[in-house]
This record gives sequence, structure tokens and C-alpha cells, in this order.
Amino acid sequence: MSWLIAILGLALLVLIHEAGHFFTARALGMRPRRFYIGFPPAVAKVNRGGIEYGVGAIPLGGYVKIPGMHRPAPSDLDTHFGRALHEAPELTGSVERMKRRLERGEFTPGVELSALEASVRGVELSAAARRGAERGLEELRDALGDDAYWRAGTWRRVAVIFAGPGVNLVFAVALLAIVFAFGVRVATLNVNEVQSGSPADLAGLRVGDRIVGVDGQQVDEFNEVYDAVQASEGTPVTLAVDRDGRRETIHVTPTHYLGQNWAVGFRPGVRWERYSPGEAIALAFGRTWEVTKAIGNGFARLVTPEGRRDISSPVGITRVSSQAVDVDFRVYLQLLAFISLSLALLNLLPLLPLDGGHIAFSIVEGLRGRAVGREVYERVSVIGIALVLMLFFIGLSNDLGGRGPG
Repeated sequence: MSWLIAILGLALLVLIHEAGHFFTARALGMRPRRFYIGFPPAVAKVNRGGIEYGVGAIPLGGYVKIPGMHRPAPSDLDTHFGRALHEAPELTGSVERMKRRLERGEFTPGVELSALEASVRGVELSAAARRGAERGLEELRDALGDDAYWRAGTWRRVAVIFAGPGVNLVFAVALLAIVFAFGVRVATLNVNEVQSGSPADLAGLRVGDRIVGVDGQQVDEFNEVYDAVQASEGTPVTLAVDRDGRRETIHVTPTHYLGQNWAVGFRPGVRWERYSPGEAIALAFGRTWEVTKAIGNGFARLVTPEGRRDISSPVGITRVSSQAVDVDFRVYLQLLAFISLSLALLNLLPLLPLDGGHIAFSIVEGLRGRAVGREVYERVSVIGIALVLMLFFIGLSNDLGGRGPG
């Protein structure tokens, strides 16, 4: 059951991301053509107001199609009608006339599009060739329509694209605020459990001890102890503890657990803290900013082996989410908020085909006063796709056991 909840949580994040694009596009006059729960092919669909709403066969996330993402180009017809032209050479005249119209910069349907549609209907084609031709006609109609994305002003295009990650950002803050208002588990300085054979056990740390200092510095929160252990990178740490009213000094050497964080092998006690709505919202913004900085540092460290070991794929994210569900549902909701934030920040990277790449190109086009050629989009997208796939496979390797010691 916890695995199902984890998977549905990830699907929800993708769905609200696409919903952000969908509703913002509608509000700004770019009527989307499709909105799916799940990814196509469709299991069920219905058309309302010229928009196809459906349930996809792949039950993850959502899918929205915004018309005319790119200005139409003559090369688009070669891509979509190549197979149809091979099977029915009599389409050549209609296709070439449509290409010449686009070459002249006449970005309206005109009689050429109507003639091309009639020509396609009048020839015999294989199923694959007809699908390609009909898709080409659909893409042309959308790209030449008045509500095409590429026709909109810069700020409208940026708004539509930013709306996806923007919704994920808002969702992260709102979810964290709700969790803080209902109460969160906060680690204390009390030692609740010492793992047998761990560095803490061997150094003499006991259940019931209270940590009051690290390396000669007083500590007031468990996070200070955690940060000091991580900063040690395996060098000895001196803990000052209160044991039945007596102050004891313990020297312990952190070690890696599961090839990830440094640890000494004890579990702290916890307490529940609840906050007023105002405090919860302020804490949510503060925590979001802290995590944003940490994620930014993580991106900067991707060039290092240690940074690459921190990458995780949907497999690892689902596994950790499932474990969080088993611990406490509020812990899971916090994790879901951080995943939503990560999804937003990843999508805002200035790489095509990510949202940040589309935003960057929209701004460049606005400054240039003219569109960037589709072939440029495609070449840049190849680089972006390669980088995203590389990150995915590194994360998958880590999640399936390839994470080495730090």
C-alpha cells in the first residue's frame, strides 16, 4: 500500500504541473487541444469545447498539448509527409505549394492548406503514412491558427511555461505550511537508541544521555550535531553529554552508512511541534529557501563524484517515499513537498526540452524581435535530452546498488 501511495504522489506532482500549463494557456488565449490524466494512448476520451479530455493508458502524471509551440517551417512538411509522398507522388504539388507559402512567410492557412487536406483525403495510403500525414495536417492547422503559442507575446509565452514549475513551487510551500500547522517531528538532543557495534556504542554513548556540546561548542538543536558530524568527513568528533547530571566527554569517529551520510550510530529522541498558521507559512517559505539553496549547491557539485552519488531516479524517490509513508504520513507529506520543489527547480534549468529552456528561448526571441529557427530548437534539444538522460541513468545506477562509498 505504501508503494501505491508513493507512486500516486509522484503522479499528482506531474499532473498539477501540467494543469498549471493548461489553465494558464486557456486564460491567455492559447486554447489547449488535449488534457490527459495519465499519458496517451487514450483509454477513454471526450471532446468538450474543442478540447480533448482523456484518461491515458500510462497511469502517471498528465499531458497537455498547447497549439503551435513552434513557428511552422517548410521542413516540417518533409518530416510529416515524407512517407505519404513516397506512396502517393501525386501529393507533391499540394505539399510544395504549402511549403512555398511558408517560405514566403505567409503564416495563415490559405487555400493551400485546404487543397492539401483535400489531396490527402483523395489518395490511398498505408495506415502509417496516413497517420503521419494527418498528424502533419493537425500540426499545420494548430501552428497557423490565431491561438498558436508562437504568435503570443513574450510575457504570455513565459507565463504559460513558468506556470508548470510555478504550481509545483506553490504546492511545496502550501504542503509544508499544512504539515507545520498540524505538527512535525523534531529531533531532540536526547539519545533514544544506540546501535550495537556502532562507533557511538564503542565510544561509550548510552541511551538517556543528552548531547550538550560538539568539539567544544555548545549545541541547542540536533541539526547542529548532525551538521558537525557531516563536516567531520570521518575525522574524530568530541561529544559533550549530560549523563544523570554529570558531564561526560566522548570521542567518536563517524563512519559512512549505506555509502551516503556520515553517522555515529545513535537515534535521537523526537518531540512534536505545532505552529500557528502565520508561523507555519513563514517556516514553509524559510524551509523552501533552505532546500532551494541546497539543491542549487547539488547541481553545482554534479561535476564531482560525490555530487553524482547524490542523484536519484524515480525508482529511488519512490522507494524513499514508500519508507516515509511507513514512518508517518506527515513525514511523507514533507518529502512530497521537497520532491515537488525539486521537480520545479529541475524544470527551470535553461535546457531544452525542459521548461526553463523554453523560457530562455522565448526571452531570446523577444529580444531579437524574431523567432529562432526550429532546427536550432532541435539541435539544442538534443543536448538537453542527452544531459537529462545521463542524469536519469546515473540516478538509476545509484538506486540499483551502484552508489559507492564517499
